[in-house]
Amino acid sequence: MKKTAALLCTALLVFPLSSCEKKDKGSGANHLYDVPLSGNPKSLDPQFANDPSSNTVIKNLYSGLVSSDINGNIVCCNAESYTVSSDQLTYTFTLRQDNYWFYDQNDNDEIDENEYFPVTADDYVFALQRVLDPRMQSPYVSNFSCIKNGSAVINGKSAPETAGIYARDDFTLEINLEYPSAEFLGMLSTAAAYPCNRDFFESTKGRYGLDDTSVMSNGPFYVRQWFFDPYGKHNILYMRRNEINANEKFQVLPAYVSFTIQNSDSDVQELFRNGEIECFSTLQDSYNKNKYSVKSSPAITLGLIFNPQSKTFSNKNLRKALAYSIDRNYLSDQINDDTEIASGIIPPAVTLAGRSYRELSSDSQFSVYDPDNARKCLQDAKKELNIGSVESVKILVNAETADSGDLHLLSQIWQDTLGIYIGIEDVTAEEFNKRIADGNYTIALYPLKGDIGSGISVIGKFEKIDCLKSAAGNASFTEDILRCADISSLVESYTSAEKTITGGYGFIPLFYKNAYLVSSNDNESLIYDPFTGSIDYRLAQNFS
Repeated sequence: MKKTAALLCTALLVFPLSSCEKKDKGSGANHLYDVPLSGNPKSLDPQFANDPSSNTVIKNLYSGLVSSDINGNIVCCNAESYTVSSDQLTYTFTLRQDNYWFYDQNDNDEIDENEYFPVTADDYVFALQRVLDPRMQSPYVSNFSCIKNGSAVINGKSAPETAGIYARDDFTLEINLEYPSAEFLGMLSTAAAYPCNRDFFESTKGRYGLDDTSVMSNGPFYVRQWFFDPYGKHNILYMRRNEINANEKFQVLPAYVSFTIQNSDSDVQELFRNGEIECFSTLQDSYNKNKYSVKSSPAITLGLIFNPQSKTFSNKNLRKALAYSIDRNYLSDQINDDTEIASGIIPPAVTLAGRSYRELSSDSQFSVYDPDNARKCLQDAKKELNIGSVESVKILVNAETADSGDLHLLSQIWQDTLGIYIGIEDVTAEEFNKRIADGNYTIALYPLKGDIGSGISVIGKFEKIDCLKSAAGNASFTEDILRCADISSLVESYTSAEKTITGGYGFIPLFYKNAYLVSSNDNESLIYDPFTGSIDYRLAQNFS
């Protein structure tokens, strides 16, 4: 690893390491954050990892070309500027020359001259080639198939080096697309597009991202220690401020982030109640908003799915009868604050051009309340199935994700309208996932959430997950969405996909559910991504 002469040594004087030891209570800076991870990160490789613990560490370890601000707008980060050709096929990024890789080779917590060097265009080339490489099996690969020759690489017909990604010089990156794509810049803001240094990657000999000696930072913090014993306690992942990437324009306010690695969400919540940690993310709406800072985001769509192996509920008319019976206006006045009524599939937390997608495409257009038609569909279903009545069944519910109380209202509606009794079976998350995978259910309340805050990630689940594939009739949506050249056509494509899925009645949307960031009141500017589950601490302030 070599450092260029472009960096003046005086840059190290801007934020001397000793400043970490002096907490500035007035600005809330230089705080040591004690926070949790619910489970050990599976990998700190941004092109591969997709669990919440990994996502949180990765968000604080790396930074990318562009990022998404709190309003969902795409802004420059490590790119100083960028241009898009008139045909929208060529993106050219001019990189900042003051973003550095840092690897504390001698573990002395000081930035020595041989331990930092600039992030270059080739680091982004290599990262995106890795995403497309089928040997990598990146979960984000389909999001980048719009890159020129990307599909050929993904399908193993061309080498990753043939994709349209080029380092024109050390600080000029060019990306060519196969077709214009309004989603592309948003995809570049995700962790999958964070840089990866080829030489360092190869030096780890297959260990990249798996331990504290196999990661290198170009972001706000670096990993100082990562210890995990699955049979022991006191598991930690300890990060310090990456001083080489902290300056007046790109501030990094906390001095340290100390993660305690817990085995479960319940362990995390107990630590918070005991005052041992300062914030955490959760799906549970059980915290006093007068006592704590609680931020909610409707990022999950709860919808009914039906086992395609069930002779009774594989009948479309029967599913239509259930859908037509749902009086969402009545339910909206009865349900708890954790949820809101849903008729569409993409949740309100997904944004386009700084606005909620649900503002651009109202989900009321998917509502089909018609009790008379519901009864007719039920009679048609009975004839087709040659049955006199519909057997009693139960809806399988992940009790750790959803409160089944709202479903009892729905059960009563079905009983009053159709004379069908459908009960509820609450199970743990582990049992829920196992039974869905095994096909051991008749009806289930499925929690649908994108891996990233994009509609394509939500809709794409219907192409990747077996129980959702059948719900969508094995339809394909991703390429059509990626081919949308502007926001207007993107909204139309998303809406069309939602109509196709809801029109098959294999997935019946019921509720949009909140994800939560809970913190003590003396903390500010914690940035929570309800889709990845990550918490960004770069600008976090503590005024205790």
